[in-house]
Formats: sequence, C-alpha cells, structure tokens
Amino acid sequence: MMSPKPYSLKHATSSAGLPDEIGGIWSAKFAQIIWAAFVLFGFLLLLTDFLVGGSLMAVAAEVSPGELPKVQPGLIHPILEKEIIGKALTMTECQHYCDARVPTLPYFGNVTQWQAYAEPLRQRILEQIVFRGRAKAWRDSALRVEWLEAILGGPGYRIRKLRFEALPGMWIPALLYEPETLTGKVPGVLNVNGHTPLGKQYPPKQLRCINQAKRGIIALNVEWVGMGQLRTPGFAHSRMHQLDLCGASGLAPFFLNMQRALDLLLSLEHVDPNRVAMTGLSGGGWQTIVLSSLDPRIALANPVAGYSSFKTRAWHLKDLGEAEQTPCDLATLADYTHLTALMAPRPLLLTYNSKDECCFESGYALEPLVAAAQPIYALFGREEALRTHINDEPGTHNYEVDNRQAFYRMLRDYFYSGDESFDVREIPSETEIKSEEELAVSLPEPNEDFHTLALKLAQQLPADPEVPQAPEAFAQWQASSRKKLGEVVRIKQYTVHPTAVVQADAPLGEGQQGQLRSILWRLAMDDAWTVPAVELQLIDSAKPTDEDHRPWAILVGDHGRAALSREASSFLNEGYRVLLIDPFYFGESRLASHSYLFAILVATVGDRPLGIQASQVAAVARWLRQRNEAPVLLAAFGNRSSTFSLIAAALEREAIHQVQLQTPLGSLKEVIENDWAGDAYPELFCFGLLEAFDLYQIAALVHPRTIVVKQPSARVVQEFSRIGALGHLKLEDSR
Repeated sequence: MMSPKPYSLKHATSSAGLPDEIGGIWSAKFAQIIWAAFVLFGFLLLLTDFLVGGSLMAVAAEVSPGELPKVQPGLIHPILEKEIIGKALTMTECQHYCDARVPTLPYFGNVTQWQAYAEPLRQRILEQIVFRGRAKAWRDSALRVEWLEAILGGPGYRIRKLRFEALPGMWIPALLYEPETLTGKVPGVLNVNGHTPLGKQYPPKQLRCINQAKRGIIALNVEWVGMGQLRTPGFAHSRMHQLDLCGASGLAPFFLNMQRALDLLLSLEHVDPNRVAMTGLSGGGWQTIVLSSLDPRIALANPVAGYSSFKTRAWHLKDLGEAEQTPCDLATLADYTHLTALMAPRPLLLTYNSKDECCFESGYALEPLVAAAQPIYALFGREEALRTHINDEPGTHNYEVDNRQAFYRMLRDYFYSGDESFDVREIPSETEIKSEEELAVSLPEPNEDFHTLALKLAQQLPADPEVPQAPEAFAQWQASSRKKLGEVVRIKQYTVHPTAVVQADAPLGEGQQGQLRSILWRLAMDDAWTVPAVELQLIDSAKPTDEDHRPWAILVGDHGRAALSREASSFLNEGYRVLLIDPFYFGESRLASHSYLFAILVATVGDRPLGIQASQVAAVARWLRQRNEAPVLLAAFGNRSSTFSLIAAALEREAIHQVQLQTPLGSLKEVIENDWAGDAYPELFCFGLLEAFDLYQIAALVHPRTIVVKQPSARVVQEFSRIGALGHLKLEDSR
C-alpha cells in the first residue's frame, strides 16, 4: 500500500472568481472550461424557469442571502452571553458521571476466592495501565546503578550518593543512609517524598532516614520525578500526558522511578528481602500504596496522607490530586480501595491527618479504605495487620514526629517481633540535616524526561501513516479506520432531548424588515450531560417559517459561544440558520473549578473528554438533521474545537455534510513539539490517538464531504497535502 503523492495546496484568497485548485489535479485551462460550462448550465436553468414559470430555483431563491434581512454582531452578543445551564451544572453532572463508573470491591467468602481475584487484577493493572502500549519496552530494561561519593552523615551512619536509571536514559538521584556497622541481614526502607520542591532534601524526610539508620536500618532516600533535582519543565507531572498521546503509559516513568529503587535496595548485600518497607508523605503516600499493592516484595507499607477513593475524590475536590494519581483507565479495573485491599495480609499502616489543609482529611478519606480492606484482612485472620493512625497535633499535612513515631512502632512490631528494646521515640537529629547543595547528586546531560521521551516517540507516529489511493482500498481503509477512531476516542451515540428555555424575536434595527429569532436550548445528552445551545435565525415577516429549509450551521469555539457573535452574524447573513453550542469543557460547559483534574478523572473511569466533545457535537447534528432534513455545516474556531469537530465529522457521516475549520492544528505532533501540558489542553492528550492517527488521516475520513480550512498555518498546508488528491479539501487564507 502506497502513500498518496503530496500535492501543493493552493490557497483560495477570495470567494469570488474562478475556483482555485485544491490538489493540483486539474490544469488551469481545464478548470476554466469546467467553470464556463457551469455558468452556461446555470443560465439555462434560469431561462427555463423564466419561460415555463416553474419552480426549479424556488428553494435557492428562498434561502438566497441577498433577499434576507441583515444582522449585526452587536445584536447577537448579548443573546450569546445569557445563562442557560449555569456555572454548577456541568461539574455536578461530571461528579455523578465519574462516581457512577468507579468500581466497588466484590464480596469474597474465603482466601481462595480472594487470591483468585487479586493476582489477576494485579497483573491486569500492570499490563493494561502501568506498562500500557509502548511503555512495555521500558519495563524490560536492565537496572543500572552508578555509585558516587560518600559524605559524612552523623553519629552511627554515613550517606552514599548514587544515581540509577528508571528507564533508558532517565537517571534518578538518590541517597543511601547506612549504619556504620553492618553484620548479617537488616531491614531496608524505601523512603519517597511528595510534591515538595525540596525533594530528597525535605527535612522531615531526612530526619526519617537518619532515625532509621541510627536504628540499624538501611534507608534509601529517592528523588521523585518533578521534584528536587528533577524539578524541571520536562518533568512537570502534567507533561506525562504527552506520553499518553503517543500510546505509551505516562504512569510508567513514575512507577519505574519507584520499582527500580526497590530493585536497587533489594540488591544490597545486607538488606533482608523479607523486611523491606516503604513510606512517604502525600505524593509519597500515593507512591507507597501504588508500588506496595502491585509489588509484593514490599513487606510493610505506611502511606501518609497520600490517597483516597476515586469516589471520595469526586466530591472532595481537594483530593483530586495530580496527573499520576488519576492515570488513564485505572478506574475501569480498580479503585484505590482495591489497591488498599491488595496489601492483605501484609502489614499496612494508614496514616491520615485530622485537619489536613492540603488533601485526604482523615474524617472522610480513611473510612472507605478501611471498610474495603478490613474484610480481606479478616479472611487471612490478620485483622491486626491493618492499622490506622490519625494525627491531631499539628493535624495538618505533615510527616512530623508523631507520624514518624507511629511508623517506628510499626517497624518494631513487624520487623523486630515487638522487641521492647527497639525504642520508638524519635532520636533528635535536627543538627544533622544537610543542605540541598550537600545532598546534590551529579546527573548526566542530557537526562530524559517526559517531554524528550514523547518527542522521540512522536517521530515514529502514527504507526501506519498511509492513506490508500485505490478507490476500493480507500473505502475499506475508511471503514476500518472509523471503527478504530471511535474506539480510541470512546465515541458515544447520544440522543438529544431538547428543552427550549427562552424564545424571543428582536427587531433588526432601523430601516430593516424582519426579526432575529433566538431560542435558548438545554440539550440533554441521554442521562449524562446537558449542553447549552443558542439557536439564531433571521425571520422575514413576509414569508412563512413552517417550511424553512435553509441549511444549518453549528458553531463551536475554543473561547465558547459568547465569543462567536461576529461569526454567527456572518453565517446568518449568508442564509444559514445558526446553532451555537458549548460542548463539555468549553464556554458555559467549562467546570467551575478543578476543570483539568475532572477531565483526567473522566479519562480514568474509561472515557475521553475528546470523545465526549465529539459525541455531543455529532448528536446535535443528528438532532438538527432530524428536525427538517436540512443540510448541516459544522464550523469550528480554534485548534481545540477544530480537533473534536474534525473527529465528529469523520464519525458522523449522515448528519454533517460540510466542515469549516479556522486555525486548526496541522498535526497532533504540534502538541508535543510545542511542549503543551495536559492541564491546559486536556482533551488533546487522548490516549493513543497520535499512535493511531494524525489529523490529515482523520480529515481523510470526512471524504467525500467538503472540508474548508480558513487561515491555515504552514503546518496545515504541509501535512494536509498528503490527502490533496482526494479533492475534498479547500484552503482559504484571507489574511
């Protein structure tokens, strides 16, 4: 199968005169002949209609923009700004939508039933979520460790600097706190930190590691991606979505950051493999439950104020967390209640703070986790191994002395058989805290991060860049590709249930006959979403409206419907009836707060914001088409709206007859090349979309319907030239 030969796409600079070449297919002379024939044919039709008094041109005359009254943007703008669904509805719908899709832990009658469920679940999470897609290759890379200099610690211990590869080319700095005297096997603790710019230098983390070493325990203090020495733009957590777009799990580098550290700890001569613990605060608590639940080599875990159930997060907004805590599709398999239960029968201490100003307050976060895990621990007869600790003083987001001593008690009881000689009181060590400079570990340059990894992956994508030329092969490709695209974006077949909120007719102004009719709609999409819409049409008082067959134009824009008054007036004055909508995440449908975090919550329960947007647009087009069989044009303004509109048109072949895109992206690779982050453009990071398609291929799925691109960038011209031979693409540059 061969890729089509690239053609030079000439830009149309005017809507008048001879039509421009689209794909370099026709010569200019041949185009002139065709145009002359078209003009002659039109003249004959007009002559026939005049002679016989017939009505061949009646429909065209009825919608002719020259005979309709005109409307100015200033009359439209106040209408578009009117509230239809309010600021809270979309968020409330999103909360219910996500809550309803989070799985609950089934009932298990005995250990055998639980184990038959638990181990396959663990493997599915690893294979389908953590190491999904192109991330599988990273999982198999060998551990590389480079030991560097040692520095003086304090009485009874030393600190060794090291770095290790989490995945090829991504080096992680770390510190090993070793007791000065080591004989035989001793416990080892993997210490991780949360969202602090200090990273491994965070004083409470240092004190924890120092206290462990002074008790004869080997403590590994690991840097976390995006923090401390790795606090760079390319490691910003919201850039993990760049990997998702390429079809490689963005969660994998986080997981390998932890798991390779565990591999390192277990490789040490004096570490007892049966007495390895893991603990951390906040994001470190999240790391602790994720690795410990999925890697049984962790014998004891103490996550501190690190996580809550997805159901809890949907309603307690400060728990929504960061990108890595809400990975794509995790909640199609498991909730954090499941991960908590997967710790059974290993000792687990759940530490939470009663007045936590950050997240995961004990009063609401702890109970659902315990309720899920307790019955599983009971199956093993290990109820005592599931413990909780609630910190009241200071009670804020902390891993201070009270919480640290709770961890030391856990180590005493399970790693030292409850030996009372193991003193659980904190050993004062504040004078031994090191500075950031003292703990700095040299790293190779360059060091891979989320962005550099995504750039390299994108160079190889899409996996199959070809669009067949032969008609039969092209038709087969369209059919299979539409199916695949629908699966990637998780397309829905919503049915619109409309409710007209307000209808009003406004005079057009002095010297003009007719009115501007506006209808404000609430368009319910089954029982899931409500999309606000404004319908506009010019009414000529001299003509009936019951047989109005003027075409429809659906308008969507990156800045919402309220910013499209000029565009709406243009379409109205060209003879269209106009419907402006705000799909999910845009305009009035934008969530009142935490919008990015809800977008990734939608993705973790198995859907895609991009697919929801495209599904809503397609459903609206079907609804309009069903109202009176008039053709529907879809016009999008902005690169984000153009993307979901192009997908809607590719998948909705019957209702959408033409597409107009203004300033679209030329390629999904631009998202990565421009180093965009998921918190600004969440729907564009649809998992695996670039692996499966680039935009020119999605545009080919719209064929034979016309796509008009206004103000195309040089990248649009370059990329879309691949499908110029199809002849359905027109570029208009009016700048």
